[in-house]
Order: sequence, then C-alpha cells, then structure tokens
Amino acid sequence: MDKAKVIVIAGPTASGKTSLSIELAKKINGEVISSDSMQIYKDMTIGTAKPTLEEMDGISHHLIDFVSPDSRYSVADFKKDAEKAIDDIVSRGKVPIVVGGTGLYIDTLIYGIEYPELDLDEEYRKELMQKAESEEGLAELYEQAKKIDPQAIEKISSSDKKRITRILEVYKATGKTKTELEKISRINGVKYDYRVFAIGMDREKLYERINLRVDIMMKQGLVDEVKELVKKYSKFPTAMQGLGYKEVVEFLNGDITEQEMIDKIKQESRRYAKRQLTWFRKNKEIIWINGLEDKQKNIELIINEAEL
Repeated sequence: MDKAKVIVIAGPTASGKTSLSIELAKKINGEVISSDSMQIYKDMTIGTAKPTLEEMDGISHHLIDFVSPDSRYSVADFKKDAEKAIDDIVSRGKVPIVVGGTGLYIDTLIYGIEYPELDLDEEYRKELMQKAESEEGLAELYEQAKKIDPQAIEKISSSDKKRITRILEVYKATGKTKTELEKISRINGVKYDYRVFAIGMDREKLYERINLRVDIMMKQGLVDEVKELVKKYSKFPTAMQGLGYKEVVEFLNGDITEQEMIDKIKQESRRYAKRQLTWFRKNKEIIWINGLEDKQKNIELIINEAEL
C-alpha cells in the first residue's frame, strides 16, 4: 500500500511560509501542522509571528499555542505530537502540511529520528544551566560539545544554551553522541511519504522583510507582550530565551536602549535566517521555491512535484 503524502514547507523566518501554506491548504484540502519551536507557546503571539484567525482563513492549524512558556518541550515531544496530528489528518482524508523554520523539528519527522526517553541527571542539568548563564561558561560548554559531537554542533548557534547543554546531557546519559543515536534511530524508516519544499529568495530582499517584520512587531506591542509574560510566569521561562524575547527583557532590565533592542532583534533575526538557510541547504532532497515568485505559480509547482 502506498504511504500517505505529507507536504513540508520549510524556509527562513519572514519568507512567507504561513501565507503560502494556507493558500495551498485551500487548494488541496489540507490542514497545517506548525513545526516552529516558538509558536508552540501560549501567550507568545507577536514575537513568534503566529498566524491570526483571520490569516488562517478557516484552515485548521495544529501544534500552535498549546504549551505553557515555563514548561520544557523537547524535540521528542514534538515528533510524538506531530505524528499524532498527521495520523488524525490522514484518517479524515485530508493532506497534512507541515510548516515551519525549525530544522531540527523537520529533520526528526522526515528522517524518522527517535530520541529515546533518557534518564537525565537533574543535578548535572542544573550545573550545566548555571554555567551557561555566563558568556565564558557557555563558550566553555560549546567547546566541550564540539569535541564530543562535532557534527551536531555545526548545526547549532554558539549562543543556543538549550541545544548545547542537550548534546552534553545526552552523551552523559547514554555514552553515545546525539549524532550516533540519530543514525541508529533512522534504520526503521518513516511511516509517511514526506515531500519537502523550502522557500528561498534574494538575501537582501529577505533581510528587508525581516527588518519590516520587526518594525511591525514593535507597533503591535511586543514590549507589552513581554511585560505580561514576565508578570504571569513566576518561574522565568526557557521560552523567554527565544529570539525577540530575550532582547526585550534586556531592554526592560535597563541593559540596552529601545533602539539598541530593535537593532539587536533585527540583527539576530537576520543571523538566524542565515543559519536556517544553511541547515536546509544540507538536505539535497529539498525542492526550492522562489519566495518572490507569484504565489499561485508556487502552489502549482508544489502540487505537480508532490504528484497530488
């Protein structure tokens, strides 16, 4: 029996994934599953560019706005939740469309990577997190992780506390590197026929779109959103380390000016987009779409290439 098809639309931040996926869903009787590691969080709407109800235009969206910002949510959690959503959509005769820019989440699905339930050492985690609080400590942990698992670290930013510490935790718990565990888990193959597309565009145009998006977020009230989050969640959330949120926290703490905050969010967003593009370019099976092309043309291209 043929495997059911799942469309994946990846790409950098501000490249137009949301609007393309919604228009595609209307054409192919689809539903959207977010693979964005920040849009999962409740009360974090402006800074994560969650689609509004109006933008969703009647298309069902899954895995958005359902995790408390002070909860821990792993890539293994995402895989389990995403596969459950895919099963549900397919069972109703619809086409799942996985949309997002978190490369790790997408790879977990399309390559069938399993992350075992690890017996993690809480004391060791606390020790790592404390060390990661200082720039020097984080740089030291980054170098340790680089020695242990050079393949995994090349996909990670040197400021990504969560993923740097994860590499060290996994190695301590299993004696194997994260890369080794991923290779072992891929042996079983995947349940669905994933057709993967990524949106690319001229770098300057993309950077213009990113800068404009940040200006819009400021007008929409990103600073007030962060103030509310700080008030509502007593335990300082890991989610607040997310791009756009940590810079506002620095501003609210008086560490940087408002203009420095805006410039920093724009700069970090451009850097993030560059890392996303590097990640997706490593996948030779991805079909690239020009984000500046007419939307309907791109929809036709996806339908033809995916043989829908």
